[in-house]
Amino acid sequence: MTTTTHAIAAPSPGAALSPTTIERRDLRPDDVLIDIAYAGICHSDIHQVKEDWGSAIFPMVPGHEIAGVVAAVGSDVTRYQVGDRVGVGCMVDSCGECEYCVAGSEQFCVKGNIQTYNGVGFDGENTYGGYSRQIVVKDGFVCRIPEGIGLDIAAPLLCAGITTYSPLNRWGAGPGKKVAVVGLGGLGHMAVKIAVAMSAEVTVLSQSLKKQEDGLKLGAKDYFATGDASTFQTLRGRFDLILNTVSATLPVDSYLGMLRVGGAMVNVGAPGEPLSYNAFSLLGGNKVLAGSMIGGIAETQEMLDFCAERGIGAEIETISADQVNVAYDRVENSDVRYRFVIDAATIGA
Repeated sequence: MTTTTHAIAAPSPGAALSPTTIERRDLRPDDVLIDIAYAGICHSDIHQVKEDWGSAIFPMVPGHEIAGVVAAVGSDVTRYQVGDRVGVGCMVDSCGECEYCVAGSEQFCVKGNIQTYNGVGFDGENTYGGYSRQIVVKDGFVCRIPEGIGLDIAAPLLCAGITTYSPLNRWGAGPGKKVAVVGLGGLGHMAVKIAVAMSAEVTVLSQSLKKQEDGLKLGAKDYFATGDASTFQTLRGRFDLILNTVSATLPVDSYLGMLRVGGAMVNVGAPGEPLSYNAFSLLGGNKVLAGSMIGGIAETQEMLDFCAERGIGAEIETISADQVNVAYDRVENSDVRYRFVIDAATIGA
């Protein structure tokens, strides 16, 4: 027997989100039913509602930054029990058998990971995300949120946190390393916090200096405006790692020029237009231009534990369900510091 729950959905491409109800499947033996407490608003939610990334499934219930409490578990579930604090990120299933799933990189599942929303499960049913009161998720795709970190500031970690932690971890951000973070938004502010906690020396590169005070408070040592052309010359050959968090076209060659020999520029932002670069910008210094996509479930749990141990959470503005459309407009205008989080108790209230 399915469960009916309140939700917020976009009925068609680009339409305003509005209250609705959806059906969640009955618990399978390996399922967990979660009472959602908070759901973060990621810029990718807006992209998908607007079909910026291709055709999508409607009605759409967005949301892949989910934090809540276990309400019930299936008969075979042993890792969670009622009352546990848990989170769900960008995916809710994968084949579990291919080389990438076995290696803990479920996001690269050969059969395709099942997205938390705007996806189709292996059962043929559409997936609906975290802008709702409840969700049912396979236990292997549920993460534990440690005590000591609020569910509200933990919710954005399930996307913004892992999206930045994974490349910082992979490319060796740590003591003695100089890391630049491009953009101080939902992703960028988490990148700064996490890189600082890894003991790297962090510089923020932003279009202007309007968020400089924030960047320094978050732990960055320096803050430069890329709108000033002299910045690229001043910082030439400075960084071991540049993490690009913005979804905008950039003068890639200029950024590559700021890398040390052997340095890497890693993109986690997803601009709508292609990025271009000159091959000699890489060849001249054994440099790397790379991408990174979220992280596997084990690494997501590692990230949550890391953040909880160091008291790291997102900088948030909590909103009620009736403020979501205004929040979308504000995100597009870069008018949030730094993540909107929906209080799920207000959905359908």
